[in-house]
Amino acid sequence: MKKLLELISDEMQQAFEAAGYKKELGRVTVSNRPDLCEYQCNGAMAGAKEYKKAPIMIANEVAEKLSGSKVFSEVTAVMPGFLNLKLTESFLAEYLKGMAEDEKFGLEMPENPKMIIVDYGGANVAKPLHVGHIRAAVIGESIKRISRYAGHEVIGDVHLGDWGLQMGLVICGVQERMPELVYFDESYEGEYPTEAPFTISELEEIYPAASAKSKADPDFKAKAMEATFKLQSGQPGYRALWKHILNVSVTDLKKNYGSLNVEFDLWKGESDVHELIPEMVQLMKDGGHAYISDGALVVDVKEETDTKEMPPCMILKSDGASLYNTTDLATILERKRLYNPDEIIYVVDKRQDLYFEQVFRCAKKTGLVDDKTALKFVGFGTMNGKDGKPFKTRDGGVMRLENLIKNTRDEMFQKIMESRPMDEEEAKDTAGKVAVSALIYCDLSNQASKDYIFDLERFTSFEGDTGPYLLYTIVRMKSILNKYVEQGGSLEGLELAEAQNSSEKGLMMQLAGFNAMMANAAEEIAPHKVCAFIYDTANAFNHFYHETKILGEEDENRKKGLIALLSFTKNVMETCLSVLAIEAPEHM
Repeated sequence: MKKLLELISDEMQQAFEAAGYKKELGRVTVSNRPDLCEYQCNGAMAGAKEYKKAPIMIANEVAEKLSGSKVFSEVTAVMPGFLNLKLTESFLAEYLKGMAEDEKFGLEMPENPKMIIVDYGGANVAKPLHVGHIRAAVIGESIKRISRYAGHEVIGDVHLGDWGLQMGLVICGVQERMPELVYFDESYEGEYPTEAPFTISELEEIYPAASAKSKADPDFKAKAMEATFKLQSGQPGYRALWKHILNVSVTDLKKNYGSLNVEFDLWKGESDVHELIPEMVQLMKDGGHAYISDGALVVDVKEETDTKEMPPCMILKSDGASLYNTTDLATILERKRLYNPDEIIYVVDKRQDLYFEQVFRCAKKTGLVDDKTALKFVGFGTMNGKDGKPFKTRDGGVMRLENLIKNTRDEMFQKIMESRPMDEEEAKDTAGKVAVSALIYCDLSNQASKDYIFDLERFTSFEGDTGPYLLYTIVRMKSILNKYVEQGGSLEGLELAEAQNSSEKGLMMQLAGFNAMMANAAEEIAPHKVCAFIYDTANAFNHFYHETKILGEEDENRKKGLIALLSFTKNVMETCLSVLAIEAPEHM
């Protein structure tokens, strides 16, 4: 269905045309003076010069044509030529009825849905997730969900770091601890064990120890580089051990990502395109794009319009080894061949902007993708502590993501138990959902590119622009609806009615903007717009709630209309939370 502003503008454009003016002048916008009107049109101001008339004269003529309009209850021409508008309650109610009957509340589905791949994980195997991973995870998940809700086919890919020197370091670290393992016996020809020789906890000790040793011991680093080469060359023992590393790591990663309601469709890594690299390199050479510079294979990506330095994109190092550039480009080639995407969206730290500009230009120039495929970079800022520096633990280390989630969950559990008596198990479940809402919402409510300060006390508050406030508002709605049913009411067959006071109309006008907001959030890849909408909706509902008797309303038909509005508001808010990967509890 059409967006509300489109319908309002249609009515205004017809009035301009009926008054003898270009209908394009009838564009309506939300009022910047809500104390005076709900919407406004400045077309008379824009048309004054062309028609050689005072704007107020044009405005008055247009206003006259809108006398008796079913859309506008008030059309007022004010100096020097503005048109101030208010909607009829009947038009607004009918619009919301149409939204309520539509599967996606009036959001129009695209005629030609896009195939979109969202690359938003980037975790390294054998290493625990830390707080720095939270932004890519929750921003990417929301982009995936918003795009799907908007009618597109979307694939989320974790794109694991599973193939570089870190793998050689882990293999050597395991060998130092357990040299007797058959994986290191090059003459072994039997079946390799199905069980991993280490746990995730042991694995997470092995990598940092091996990494530290490689920096202090050149011989150990050389050994790790040799192990990496042997792994990538297909040595059976190293490949078998590497599969254990992957399985143990991915199982743990799924658990930790899952605690944030983040799910990936593909668990691919750099290793998946290893066999594709020689072919890709040959394509670049054959196309005359790749050449040797100081021993390395590079592709020039500088353009005449560049105002800053743009280095060549290195494809292979002088020793023939591949780089992140190499695997990222090969991944683009693989994605093109397997899925032929219209868009590939990368959700990565904004400090990687130059790197991805190089990769995107190289992919386009060498023909890995054509103009049909848009390569987009969504760069996010850092999550900082109260000192304005990247968030750390009290002892100055990088906090593990699971510890951040646990700390937030513990904080919420304490607040819930203090606020009302509740079964401990239910309180723990509720605390988990509210904690996740606090973490996700505090991140997504900021524009992705901006840094933000992590303030646990503020983000877990039940007041203000926070996840817990939104959940508390929805739980309040659920409570009222449950009481209505307990009192003998039914939620079936309810119909929205006309607003009878300003707070009720304000809530209905807010809800009417859902489809335009969601379309815009999908188009602009902007989860923060969903956050702003749901917060404004919660405020509008609470204003309505405090000014309106609902369960105490004596007129049964009036009560049914109020319950219908409340139920519709809950459904819209829960939909918004769902595309942000937030789940509302039953009680708080």
